[in-house]
Amino acid sequence: MSLARVLEPEVMDSPQEARDYDSMDHAEVNRLFVSDLLAFLTTLPEQERFDVLDLGTGTAQIPIEFCRQSPEGRILAVDAAIEMLELARYNIELASVTTRVQLAHGDAKQLLYPAGMFDIVMSNSIVHHLPEPAIALAEAVRVLKPGGVIFFRDLLRPASDAEVTRLVELYAGQSNELQRALFDASLRAALTVAEVQAIVTQLGYPAESVVMTSDRHWTWATVKN
Repeated sequence: MSLARVLEPEVMDSPQEARDYDSMDHAEVNRLFVSDLLAFLTTLPEQERFDVLDLGTGTAQIPIEFCRQSPEGRILAVDAAIEMLELARYNIELASVTTRVQLAHGDAKQLLYPAGMFDIVMSNSIVHHLPEPAIALAEAVRVLKPGGVIFFRDLLRPASDAEVTRLVELYAGQSNELQRALFDASLRAALTVAEVQAIVTQLGYPAESVVMTSDRHWTWATVKN
């Protein structure tokens, strides 16, 4: 049996939190997220151009990596934290992707976009921040075009305190105290695969579209009905 879920703050919006998050080494996780998404797209009819929504973009590391790996696609990168977006603006300018990545302040639970606007809705690690993740997942489906792609990945809540400690030491052992504390809290706030499967089935999608994809991540990849 997994640990009981312990919520963490929904929005990380202090300058220190934004800097600590941005300075953590997410490079390999981000690279794999984008490569897995692009691999999933290859199983679908090819599009010449597509519009992507990135929910909970943080400091825009995922959109930047997307631009590195794919020559196609325009990305609207949304986050609820102003401090994250300030660093994101700097990052996309430094990466010279301002023509492909647009930033927006917004709430994933109440998106100000019409239904069927995007070809892809992606998100890396927003779900564990949300007290009621089902609301945001339903919004992601709403703003997606029919036949569009949902690609969500997030942390997986461990089964024990010992496993939390092991994962923190393994993946954040060289980080500073605040970064380790943030990772610990995020693991405890995460969902299990079964919990995510229960949400997506209520939205009309098969439970098997949610799978465990690493020792600390689950992924939901599907096409809108």
